[in-house]
This record gives sequence, structure tokens and C-alpha cells, in this order.
Amino acid sequence: MPVGDALVLEALSALSGCTVVETTAGSSQLSPQDIVNIVALKEFYKQEGFRELEYPSLGTLSLQDPEDQDMYSAPPALGRAPTAAAPESLPPTVKINLGELFHRQYDYDFTNIKDGDKVFMRGNERYFRPCGWNRLALRVLDKYDDSDAWLGTGKDAWPVSYSLHNMDGSLGIILTHSGNPDDRPKFLDAAAESVVRTETRGRGAYSTSDIKIAESYCKSFKSKVDGKMYKVVLQNRINPQKRRKCQRENIWLVYIPENYSDIQTRALVQESIRPYGLLLKQV
Repeated sequence: MPVGDALVLEALSALSGCTVVETTAGSSQLSPQDIVNIVALKEFYKQEGFRELEYPSLGTLSLQDPEDQDMYSAPPALGRAPTAAAPESLPPTVKINLGELFHRQYDYDFTNIKDGDKVFMRGNERYFRPCGWNRLALRVLDKYDDSDAWLGTGKDAWPVSYSLHNMDGSLGIILTHSGNPDDRPKFLDAAAESVVRTETRGRGAYSTSDIKIAESYCKSFKSKVDGKMYKVVLQNRINPQKRRKCQRENIWLVYIPENYSDIQTRALVQESIRPYGLLLKQV
């Protein structure tokens, strides 16, 4: 089923934390790569304890989602009246040229598709297709200095990954120790031991190869267009040279060293994760 422009703008707003509006008079303020950068960096800096992200051309972005406010503030003491909340700054408004951002001829509706036992591969990794979701194709062909092989199915293709929202970093320890994530007490003991070691600490940008995991850790929003609830996820390709596998199955990490500056962090994300689809699913 075709997705209307108004719903697309709402989905982009939910992902980016900006107020995304359409323009036909000029170029988009954000490219597909900017969108995945913002999504990944917001999650990374939120796990690092920051409340704001400074992004070029946009300025300050809040990392405090409405559903996450209890992560940052304690409840008032018993017997004390709550004080008035400080006024929140409005999110930046971003103008998007939808025809420039999307490549709609490559859209693919997986809503009613079931793969069953079929196995698909991308970049020597299993590709879990987003069955049950509607994919809008982002315009990424010929947008990078290298060839488009990263987006293909051949030997130089990058594996498919999906964005994650509010991923618990304690479950993302880099795969250097034994322990089954399904055996939660023992696994978390191993995770606690490993997290103090720099080379195993799950510090960085998370994604997953499994759309079912992505659905459990994704953004959702209520549309003002039709009043329905939707889930939204970015479908990406991840550089196999930059990705590290985690102890938890199908969780991948682009590790960001402790001494990296904001510029280095953004550059690492940009060379590691490339988007190619916006996924929507009605709840």
C-alpha cells in the first residue's frame, strides 16, 4: 500500500527528533546519511549519559524522548509538591525534499510477505527480510565515492542491519567471552566482568541483523494523519570491516574508542553504516 507524504514526514520526525517539513523549492537539509548518523549518534550519546547532541547545520538536538524522561530525573520527594517543569526548547525544523530524499521506484511492501524457511544472504551474512513492514527506498545510488557494490548481493556487498532504539548496552558486550545470553544470570555475570575491560566494553553504535529484534527496540509514534500507531526503523548496510559481533546473537556494534572526539565519532559512524530504506509498520 502506498505511504502518503504526510505520514513519511511524521516518521522522519520521530526518528530524527526534529520537526520535518516538506519543501519543493530547494534541496533537503538532511541526506539519507545524515538521518542514520543522527539516529546512531543520538543512541550512542544517550547511553553515554548526555542529554543533547550538536549536529552540523541543525544545532542542538535533545536526546530526551518523552517516553524516556524518567531516565533523567528522579521523582519528587514524598510530601513535597512537584515543581513546575522547565520549558523545553522546541526541536529544530528541517526542510526535506521528498523527491530528492527517496527513490520511490525501489519501494517494496513486505506487509503481507512471509519468508518461512527461505534463506537470503547479503555480504556473507543471513539477511532477515523485513516481512510485515512497508519499505520506502532512500536515494543512495551513486552517492558515495566508492561503487554501489555495498548495496548489492555480490561478494563486496555489506550485510544488512536495522537501527535500534534504547538498546541496553549491558547486553551488547563484544564477543570475547563465554556465556549464553539465554542463560541470563550467568550471561550478565560474564557481561559485568567484561564491561570493565576496554576491548570488550559495548561502547558504540548498535544495530541488529534481525528485524524481530529491531521491532522490540524501535521508535513508535501516533500519526496525526489517521490517528493510528506506527513503528519506524531504518534499514541499513553495515561495513563488515567496522562491525563487531556481540555476545547477544544478531547484535552488532560499531565500537567507538574512549578517546574519540565528536568529529571522529561522527566520521566513524558515517563510514560504517549506510542507510537504504525507511521501514514503517502499523501497530
